[in-house]
Amino acid sequence: MSIDEILLETEEKMLKTEEHVVHEFSGVRTGKASPSLIENVQVEAYGSHMRLKELATISVPEPRMLMVQPFDQTVMKAVEKAIQQSGLGLNPATQGRFIRVILPDLSNERRQEFVKLVKRMAEEGRVAVRNERRHAIEGLKKLKGSAGVSEDDIKDAETEAQKLTDQYIKKIDDHVAHKEKEILTV
Repeated sequence: MSIDEILLETEEKMLKTEEHVVHEFSGVRTGKASPSLIENVQVEAYGSHMRLKELATISVPEPRMLMVQPFDQTVMKAVEKAIQQSGLGLNPATQGRFIRVILPDLSNERRQEFVKLVKRMAEEGRVAVRNERRHAIEGLKKLKGSAGVSEDDIKDAETEAQKLTDQYIKKIDDHVAHKEKEILTV
């Protein structure tokens, strides 16, 4: 691998980490209903654990309501039970072929818990970005002594890896600030 390939691969992995963190944030409740809030809830169906989005259609008919329509009506009870036990503080109600999930108002205490959760997710993202920097630097050190690779080239590449790390950590911090504002805005 060349220096450029190592840095390019590192940047791609850091971008994927940022995207993953943003996706994780979408599952944290704000005041508005969003299918991403419950789409990854694990449902025990057909003898295994499946994500809710694999078993049902999730729509948002009103700003504070989700409608879940299972593809197969035999999993209706399992879906309802999984949403109830998801730890999101939701209370689903079956209505014919649909499950209505009305989002209750968030208390200040609950909002603070969600902010802590977002910060914990962000820290995991930052750690992942730093791990990518470490892998890049290890890869660069293996290139020492290779034909055409000088000590200065390695140092410059390590500096570039640090710049990428700082850039992606800043992006994650910006996402945290935005999500925190979204959660705390009543």
